[in-house]
Amino acid sequence: MIAPCQQIIHNNSDCIRLLRKNDTPLKKPKPSEWLFHHKEKGQTFEQYTQSKPVKPTASRNKIYLQPIGNFTQTQWKVIQYTAAYLDLFFDRRVTVLPKIKPTMVVPAQRRYSNTASEQLLTTPILDFLEKKIPADGLVIMAITSQDLYPSSNYNFVFGIARTQQRVGVSSLFRYSDSGMDSTNYQKCLVRLIKTSSHEITHMLTVKHCITAVCLMNGSNSLSESDSRPNRLCSVCLHKLQWNLEFNVSARLEKIAAYFQKHKLQTDLSFAEADIRAIEQ
Repeated sequence: MIAPCQQIIHNNSDCIRLLRKNDTPLKKPKPSEWLFHHKEKGQTFEQYTQSKPVKPTASRNKIYLQPIGNFTQTQWKVIQYTAAYLDLFFDRRVTVLPKIKPTMVVPAQRRYSNTASEQLLTTPILDFLEKKIPADGLVIMAITSQDLYPSSNYNFVFGIARTQQRVGVSSLFRYSDSGMDSTNYQKCLVRLIKTSSHEITHMLTVKHCITAVCLMNGSNSLSESDSRPNRLCSVCLHKLQWNLEFNVSARLEKIAAYFQKHKLQTDLSFAEADIRAIEQ
């Protein structure tokens, strides 16, 4: 059980500085990994703040999730759990909108139609979201149970976002086994909260991280994604905190309690290590 901080003695800048020692530098990428094939330049904190990033305003500060398609009872619970996590991660109110059908994706934009592996092109989904984002929406993210592909050059994608347009979509198709139920939903949940928070952070104009093991690393495969924790490195955390102005210590305590509640032990261990770093 995590003991709450007895006293918050550090400001946000102090917390971020203390958390830096828990960052793990990225190793040289292997041929199967994202950075081996994508020569990204990264983004410093200074570059981020000068990039005029997407930021909340007094009237535009909520996060919306738009479920698309059909979901099992357990998948629907995972979406609700994901909304609760994103509320903590971004320190913003998250609303799950009513389910809709994927009618915006016409037959010609679907692969393997009328099979269990049918794929939806992401372009019409993102176009739809751009037109439907609520007036008070900071961002809107669709979640679908069907597989996704962004173009003919890709086999599939876990999620994708349009940063300046503040829209994105994530799929749980590759995250849940057919036998998923209330006793073994954790694997699906940890994957969905990772993809959703990654893509929404992109919508806030944060680019892929290339310096440390981080939630914002790019990923070429499910195994590569699984190897990354639900943790922002200190640089990416600094960007998000500057943008959203949350209390670093209080946010970390709440996220750790969430991991504990859902028995996400690997992510809990990272959160506990960060709490210890701040409390020392």
